[in-house]
Amino acid sequence: MRDIDELLALKDYEAGAPPLDDETRRRARARLFAAMTAPDGPAPVRRRPVLRIALTGAVAASVAAAVLVAVQEDDGPKGTTAKPPAVSSPPMRNVSVQTVLNGAAAYERKHERVASPRDDQFIYTKEIIKETNQRTGSTKSYTDETWRSVDGSQRSWVMEIGHGWWSPPLAKNESVWPPQDWGTLKKLPADPEKLILSLLSKTGPDDRNDSLDEITEEEWSEIHFSLTGLLKLVPVMPQGLRPAAYEALGMVPGVRTVPNQKDAKGRTGVAITYDDPMLPEGSTGFGGYFVFDPETYRFLGFRDERTSDDSKGLNRYTQLSYLDSWAVVDKVRQQP
Repeated sequence: MRDIDELLALKDYEAGAPPLDDETRRRARARLFAAMTAPDGPAPVRRRPVLRIALTGAVAASVAAAVLVAVQEDDGPKGTTAKPPAVSSPPMRNVSVQTVLNGAAAYERKHERVASPRDDQFIYTKEIIKETNQRTGSTKSYTDETWRSVDGSQRSWVMEIGHGWWSPPLAKNESVWPPQDWGTLKKLPADPEKLILSLLSKTGPDDRNDSLDEITEEEWSEIHFSLTGLLKLVPVMPQGLRPAAYEALGMVPGVRTVPNQKDAKGRTGVAITYDDPMLPEGSTGFGGYFVFDPETYRFLGFRDERTSDDSKGLNRYTQLSYLDSWAVVDKVRQQP
């Protein structure tokens, strides 16, 4: 399975970001040039790559919005070691990122609604999506209702942009990222640093994965992808996991704030997005925008982009979405 190629392949299915300004481009080019021309020295610690990304085959490309990650255990070069966020401020970091995401974590811990589903139940979610065609200006709204099997043993009903399908249970020894079954989610650390380190795979007994200092730029890029996938594609999580994921996202070099972003209800907030140093200049990566209330840092919703082809050519859509409600129910497609 490919790594960076997979990230590039996803750019047409997920939200892009506005073009980088000249100063940000200059810093990115300088960092990449420095990495390519650095003198030979001790090789960085090698790890198996973070969980790789694969586009789910359940949805046609024109409506694809979700990603799943299969476990990959190949070895490969990892690039230069990035500066650890705990002890330095990389050029593409913005200190206000921590204010927003730590504030979002604090808000979530204070207000999060705790779920305790049984294995034989389903988690129901209702999401509202508002899409605007950038070429015509026309806007459509969708209501996506999904029923996920709590333990993954039963088939689930999944919807994306008004299209629904039956998702079968995972096969034996099959795993995906982000996990959807409650048991796997509960095993993820509710501590931000431990959550980051859990996304790194060991190459042997001497690879302890116990420090952020040894994480390379490529690994940070993949960690961002994994955290963003978790936050975007798992609307309901065990207690403490979402706050930890927000704090972990704030530790990723290249994450930045964007002011004055609208959500699906027309509210103005502060957004979080990511400049991926591993992608070629002009490319857009996965993640889009997480929009937060500028005062309380409550999460308001996502802003993404997607593309589709029709008889008139390529259409690009701005997509705004938010979680309207969720519940635990006993049967698939049962209304709460």
